[in-house]
Amino acid sequence: MSLRGDPRDEAGTPPAFRWTTFDLTGQLPADWQQAVRAVADTADFGNFPRTPDLSREAADVEHIYRGRVRAAQVRELLPWLDDLYRKDFLALANEASSEDATPADDDRYGLVLNVQRGIDMRFECHVDSNPLTGLLFCTEHQAGAGGELVFGRDPSAADVAAVDRDCSVIRPYASYLIFFDGRKNPHYARELTSGSDMRVVAVMNYYTESCPESTRPRGLNRHLFGAD
Repeated sequence: MSLRGDPRDEAGTPPAFRWTTFDLTGQLPADWQQAVRAVADTADFGNFPRTPDLSREAADVEHIYRGRVRAAQVRELLPWLDDLYRKDFLALANEASSEDATPADDDRYGLVLNVQRGIDMRFECHVDSNPLTGLLFCTEHQAGAGGELVFGRDPSAADVAAVDRDCSVIRPYASYLIFFDGRKNPHYARELTSGSDMRVVAVMNYYTESCPESTRPRGLNRHLFGAD
């Protein structure tokens, strides 16, 4: 099932940001959440420096505490998920996009897991460099539990507080796959409210003819991997 996100404010004015949702309930492998969570438990947790050029954090924020499972680990430990990224999820990406989408050729960043554990982690406020991002929510969080994905409607928003003043909010539902173009709208993931909770999302980079992989900022790979 496909749903197009089009939340409206109290005046009925549509926002400048939209996304497409696919409900994959019952379409993923048996015990897929347990398998993903087991891999998420092995994530690298620490203070990750803000991303050059793409960060929309306040000037005094130098690091964001969070967890990450790199693409190589995902391919090794969750090969079925990487296969979906390149095949079935790609087909859905093409349904969501006005252009034909392609997965990343560079194996270092095509599909990763972002992980938050406890109340002190969130994901960096940033914009994307790729034209189409896919997110598969691997955990579910009730209202008030935190972990929401927040998009600023104002492209000039330059920190979390500015994003929160005028935003669209997506609560994670396990097995929901969303696609969006995050190049203009700053976005981040909120902290969880329980110290025992974990939020896991599979993040996928896709590219198009008008914005191919060759447009990816060279400094981004140096920042993430220490090499172009």
